[in-house]
Amino acid sequence: MLITFKTRSYANITLFGDVAKNILEMMDFGVVVPGAIVAKDVARALENLQSGLESVADIAPPEVDNDDDQPVVSLHTRAIPLIELLQSAVRDDNDVMWE
Repeated sequence: MLITFKTRSYANITLFGDVAKNILEMMDFGVVVPGAIVAKDVARALENLQSGLESVADIAPPEVDNDDDQPVVSLHTRAIPLIELLQSAVRDDNDVMWE
């Protein structure tokens, strides 16, 4: 499953469902798909996400995924485009939706 995040002031961001749900949990605005955050709450969601990512940054992922010898992409790296989307929504006072 894929989850796409949308706001008027930034390009859509699509993440794998499991990654997106982890990020939604960190934002603390529920994991129900579809969902939304009204403009006045986006800054709090961004702060929650950044705090959550800081707490997991101390846990280093393995260098290589043992299943197929591919490098592991950290949750922080996967979240960067969504952080930029949230920052844009805060700056332009826009809602954020996901489906």
